[in-house]
Amino acid sequence: MKKVIVTGGAGFIGSALIRHLVKNRLAEVVNLDKLTYAGNPASLGEVDSSPLYRFEKLDICDADGVRRLFAGFRPDAVMHLAAESHVDRSIDDPLAFVRTNVLGTANLLQCALEYWRELSAERRAAFRFQHISTDEVYGSLGKEGFFTEKTPYDPRSPYSASKASSDHMVRAWGHTFGMPVLISNCSNNYGPYHFPEKLIPLVILNALDGRELPIYGKGENVRDWLYVEDHARALWLIGCRGVPGETYNIGGHNERTNLEVVETICRILDELKPREDGRSYRSQIVFVQDRPGHDLRYAIDPGKIVSELGWKPEVDFERGIRLTVRWYLENDWWWRPIREGKYAGERLGKGEK
Repeated sequence: MKKVIVTGGAGFIGSALIRHLVKNRLAEVVNLDKLTYAGNPASLGEVDSSPLYRFEKLDICDADGVRRLFAGFRPDAVMHLAAESHVDRSIDDPLAFVRTNVLGTANLLQCALEYWRELSAERRAAFRFQHISTDEVYGSLGKEGFFTEKTPYDPRSPYSASKASSDHMVRAWGHTFGMPVLISNCSNNYGPYHFPEKLIPLVILNALDGRELPIYGKGENVRDWLYVEDHARALWLIGCRGVPGETYNIGGHNERTNLEVVETICRILDELKPREDGRSYRSQIVFVQDRPGHDLRYAIDPGKIVSELGWKPEVDFERGIRLTVRWYLENDWWWRPIREGKYAGERLGKGEK
């Protein structure tokens, strides 16, 4: 059984990955997480009593702490998801994204390199540093075409620029020092345990609260949606079978405009929890000033991971969005403390500071 450090494991994608690994007895996991506002240990309640799981509260920028963790745990792999991830927040505070996503990744890479160099030849060959990134590093697509692993980088926001920087550093450590590295770039994730600043959970919870459902511009921006549990399966497959030095794009082939996403959520809520006044939740939709520098369209071609590693998404958008809406309806114990404490649903990233 592999021993894996998952950074950012209390976040949305990280917690889904850890639940997948531990519940299926695929790996022994240490969750390295600083527990910023978006980190939530409650997302790991299903596995936190397992002997295969332990939590370590730690900042990836803390070199001494990271070194101690490597020395004590002796991992076979690092799956690096720790990151500031919300575009709107990166508009409000870009330097926080540089610190964590750029400097933190560089620190983690250097600590991993020092550890890797001391391993036996067999363990060095088997070790993997796996960096989980985003399709936003590629910039904005027009109405046609898809991002591939060969698409030139063209980041447009402080968030995507910080992730592009970290991608480049991972490749540099691989090329310069020979450390076995892997990179994946994914499309927009959605599903249970998603911090409610992001579009889908924000719309669900604002709708239930009877609040306006703000849509940027005309709602024409397009995203490719990937169910988070499909992503977790893809990440483990890449870690086990991916070729060091390679990049793998992970997408769901589920393109929707933002307006289509919001209207779909409203339709499902109309069915599962109708408003008391009989009106559709669509009546709460309002159009607001667009986000500064808002990319028009992201869409990934996942052909490489499908053909070379045999992965394919199991959950299409219609099924996944219904599962997600139902989960939020049934699990207010998880999201209500967030709405009452950390984030109440206000708009971020107006670019006015």
